[in-house]
Amino acid sequence: MVEYNVNLEGKTVLVTGAAGFIGANIVKRIFKDFQNVRVVGLDSITDYYDVNIKHERLAEIDALHRDWHFVKANLADKATIDTLFAEEKFSVVVNLAAQAGVRYSITNPGSYIESNLIGFYNILEACRNYPVEHLVYASSSSVYGSNKKVPYSTDDKVDNPVSLYAATKKSNELMAHAYSKLYNIPSTGLRFFTVYGPAGRPDMAYFGFTNKLREGKTIQIFNYGNCKRDFTFVDDIVEGVVRIIQHAPEKATGEDGLPVPPYKVYNIGNSAPENLLDFVTILQEELIAAKVLPSDYDFEAHKELVPMQAGDVPVTFADTTPLEEDFGFRSSTPLRDGLRAFAIWYAKYYGTCE
Repeated sequence: MVEYNVNLEGKTVLVTGAAGFIGANIVKRIFKDFQNVRVVGLDSITDYYDVNIKHERLAEIDALHRDWHFVKANLADKATIDTLFAEEKFSVVVNLAAQAGVRYSITNPGSYIESNLIGFYNILEACRNYPVEHLVYASSSSVYGSNKKVPYSTDDKVDNPVSLYAATKKSNELMAHAYSKLYNIPSTGLRFFTVYGPAGRPDMAYFGFTNKLREGKTIQIFNYGNCKRDFTFVDDIVEGVVRIIQHAPEKATGEDGLPVPPYKVYNIGNSAPENLLDFVTILQEELIAAKVLPSDYDFEAHKELVPMQAGDVPVTFADTTPLEEDFGFRSSTPLRDGLRAFAIWYAKYYGTCE
C-alpha cells in the first residue's frame, strides 16, 4: 500500500471534462470527501451527445453551494488554459476532457486531434509552467487494441490500436511520460474500462439500447453477441480515481543524474467481463422492473445479431492487481445492481415510469 502524499484540504483542483459523466461525479465526490477545497471545472459542452444531460450534471454540482467555479472553454484554447493556471495556481489537475467514442473517431477524426492531442499538450505545458503536485488523466482500455492476451495488464505492449481514439489515448500516455521525465511532473494515467451508470453517456451501448428499445427500434449486437466487456460502474471508477489523486508518483533521481519519471498507469475495471447477450438480458429485465418498458415487451423482435464493426475488439478484461496492491481497492458493483441504478435514473429523468 502506498501512503497518501497529496492533501486536497485548502487546495485548488482543476477537473477538465467537468460536465462529463465521470468528471461531474468526481467533482461531487471531491466535495463530499473534502471540506476546504476549491474545484474549478472546465468543459466545452460539445453537442456530441445531448447537452441537457451535461447541464443537469452541472446543476447538481451548483446545488451543493461549494467553492466551485465553472469555465466553458475548449481545451485546445492555449491562452485560456494558461490564464486559468496562472490565476488559480492548481495543486492537482484531473484531465478527463476528451473527444470520446471509438466509432465516432472513424467519421470525425479532426475532433480527436484537437481535443485529445492538442488539448492534452496544452495541459502538459501548463503543468510545466505552473507546477502541480499531481496530474491525473484519463486513458482508456481501448489502448490494448488487438492484444490477444487477457486479462489486460499495464505491463503489456500496447502498440496495436484499432481506432484513432485508441491511438490518441496511447499518445497521451507517451506525452505524459515525456513531460514527467523532462520536467519532473508527477503524472498518473488511468485506463478506464466501459464505464456505465446513471446520467451516463447516451452514446454508450446500455444507454443507446435503452433509447432504441423504448422507441420500438431494433438494437444491433455486434460480433453476433460473442463480445465480452469489463463493465465498470461509475461509483467504482470514482472511488479509484479519488484514491489515486491523493498519491502522486514519487520523484527520484536516476543514475544519470536526471529525474526518474514520476509516472504511473493503472487499469480501473471490474475484472469480470460480461457476455454482451447476458448484459442485454439483465438490462431488459431491469428496464421492465423500472417500468421503462412494458412487461410484455418482445425483445426478440427488436434484437439483431450483426458482425463485428471496425474499431471494436471482441473482449476487454482488466488486470487491476497493481491498483489493489497500491490502493487496496477493487471494483465490486455487480452488473445487475449498476444497471438497476441506471434504469431507475432513466425512468425518473425521462418520466417513463408509471
